[in-house]
Amino acid sequence: MRGGAGRGGDFQAPAPLLTCRALAVFLSLQAPWLRSRLGRCEALAARACLVAVNPARGPGPRGARSGKIFHNLMERKDFETWLDNISVTFLSLTDLQKNETLDHLISLSGAVQLRHLSNNLETLLKRDFLKLLPLELSFYLLKWLDPQTLLTCCLVSKQWNKVISACTEVWQTACKNLGWQIDDSVQDALHWKKVYLKAILRMKQLEDHEAFETSSLIGHSARVYALYYKDGLLCTGSDDLSAKLWDVSTGQCVYGIQTHTCAAVKFDEQKLVTGSFDNTVACWEWSSGARTQHFRGHTGAVFSVDYNDELDILVSGSADFTVKVWALSAGTCLNTLTGHTEWVTKVVLQKCKVKSLLHSPGDYILLSADKYEIKIWPIGREINCKCLKTLSVSEDRSICLQPRLHFDGKYIVCSSALGLYQWDFASYDILSHYSGKYSARWHSEKSAFVPDTGCWQETPAPHTGSLEGTHHNGSPTIFMNNWFHSHQDDLGPRFSSPLYSPAMTHPLGT
Repeated sequence: MRGGAGRGGDFQAPAPLLTCRALAVFLSLQAPWLRSRLGRCEALAARACLVAVNPARGPGPRGARSGKIFHNLMERKDFETWLDNISVTFLSLTDLQKNETLDHLISLSGAVQLRHLSNNLETLLKRDFLKLLPLELSFYLLKWLDPQTLLTCCLVSKQWNKVISACTEVWQTACKNLGWQIDDSVQDALHWKKVYLKAILRMKQLEDHEAFETSSLIGHSARVYALYYKDGLLCTGSDDLSAKLWDVSTGQCVYGIQTHTCAAVKFDEQKLVTGSFDNTVACWEWSSGARTQHFRGHTGAVFSVDYNDELDILVSGSADFTVKVWALSAGTCLNTLTGHTEWVTKVVLQKCKVKSLLHSPGDYILLSADKYEIKIWPIGREINCKCLKTLSVSEDRSICLQPRLHFDGKYIVCSSALGLYQWDFASYDILSHYSGKYSARWHSEKSAFVPDTGCWQETPAPHTGSLEGTHHNGSPTIFMNNWFHSHQDDLGPRFSSPLYSPAMTHPLGT
């Protein structure tokens, strides 16, 4: 190629602009070689720029010779013929010979050619694959990236952000990995991306202790034991023999009635049901403060109550290891359910929404929990019933359950010393186990249960228990439903509301 090339015979060297085109043709024929030469081309381009500024530092005899040759012009037609012939010959060479040929051409090139070469290499090698690939292939590649990397990729360009934000499967999977139950009917990828981002923000706020703003409700004169939140109203039961109903948004006390010492409370618009340390359950009327029913029969403190007006049934769990079923309007005991070997700290009465061999949709189900087990009972018009199933998380009772039990008709969720456990109510199988730094620590030995606070404590227990990482100025903290938690002291509950309420689907799907 130094004196002639190909089957075109002798030729005159092309002008600099034609040389750029010739280089472009060779580059298109030798794409695999480009990556190994990109750095060298850029270095030579910089060197050529220096030569253009200071000719005294020229490239030497070869550079001088190439500059002299390039002054001889070649006609356009002759150049095309020469380029065709040289291309045919170039294609017949081995890879090593092609590389040597390109190396030689680069060494003969000046600043204009090297700059042209550098620009073309960038176009050939630095391609936006996410933009060029079919959308299906892009989605397939994105599935292999973790969510944090995907969020970083969204910052590359508007096009990347558009493609990544449109991949429904990627963001649904990210939400599943956080423990969210996915509604497959919602295929809006942007919705699931927002759900993921809100969940991550919530987790960070919880970790930094910035998820809640705290206010105090002043009114009780003794320790507050019982809390129940519903539709913006908070009911509190205290050692001062009273129960109060608060409007959380304003902090005002709506009702205040004299009761017994409350260990558990539940209310609706007309009435309040309380469980007490005096071994009884009572029903009270908000408007008058009068006690309408008094349920006697337990031989230990009543830690949890629930009721259903449709069935006219009230259930209670006690320290006497039993669950009692009462006629809500008559106040009579209909049945006593036995089988627990520890204090019954939580009872939940709920309508079933799934079918199994043991129950059908629409059946009313009673869940009762002690320190180690959750028992499932059928509740209906026929009150006499036997336990359908007993759930536990450890056969040797090495893992304690907390009285934080939730049931929506499809799934059972209960907190434990090692985090949250979720059961499928159709099969009774454990679906998920959520653990983290906010899991409560239990004392399996010498422990006492503080009613309706969700905590066990070393005996004696002068204060209510707390979850790790949730103390506020040394005051113990407990969590409530709907992202509420309360600090308990001798004056009254200190409630906290979330700084924002993301519309997300939590593990129960509600």
